[in-house]
Amino acid sequence: MGIFDRFRTVISSNINDLINKAENPEKMLNQVLIDMNEQMIESKKAVAMAIADEKKLEREVGENKALVADWERKAVIAVKANRDDLAKEALVRKQEYEGYAAQLQTQWQAQKESVEKLKDSLRQLQTKIDEASRKKNILIARAKRAEAQEKINQTMSSLSGNKSAFDTFERMSKKVDEIEARADAHKELEEATSGASLEKQFAELESGGAGADMLLAELKAKMLTDGSGSQGASGAAGTGVATSSGGPKP
Repeated sequence: MGIFDRFRTVISSNINDLINKAENPEKMLNQVLIDMNEQMIESKKAVAMAIADEKKLEREVGENKALVADWERKAVIAVKANRDDLAKEALVRKQEYEGYAAQLQTQWQAQKESVEKLKDSLRQLQTKIDEASRKKNILIARAKRAEAQEKINQTMSSLSGNKSAFDTFERMSKKVDEIEARADAHKELEEATSGASLEKQFAELESGGAGADMLLAELKAKMLTDGSGSQGASGAAGTGVATSSGGPKP
């Protein structure tokens, strides 16, 4: 393969690739339907002209047959009038028009058959256009679904290949876990600290009250065991205060 052939091949392949990328299913299908409808319009015009020609030939056949009958009638009139010369002329004209009518009859039959074929082709074309119109929306919907799926696949592929994005998510997840753990620790520590202080205060109060009771109980026990101070102890126990002005009486 020469260099020019290779260059032409490269150019052709690039052009074909650009064309394939530029083809949009929805636009292409709409354009195809437009072209088919335009062909349908042109075909209808051609069929209409063929039908007009067929009607014209049919009318000419009828006119020539009418002339044949008219010249035959004139020949009969000439014979009745003993004008054989006129009768011969009439019969010659009748023969001419019979020939015209026969030729036109053949053309008319051929045209009529052609028109029927054209009508059948026109019906087939209309059926194909209707079928294409019905399929268009389905094909467009399928094309859009395929494009969406392709974009999703490309996105998933790019995410799978981009490990840094997943690493970032993983790192941020761990960081959030650490922040939550620190917050829970501070909360627990605060609760523990405030609880210990409260318990300490109550312990001090309880220990202080218990000490006074114990001292008072010890004092009363000492006074009860002391024989000389039983009355004083009794009085002290009754009043709760020992008098210093008078000692114990004998």
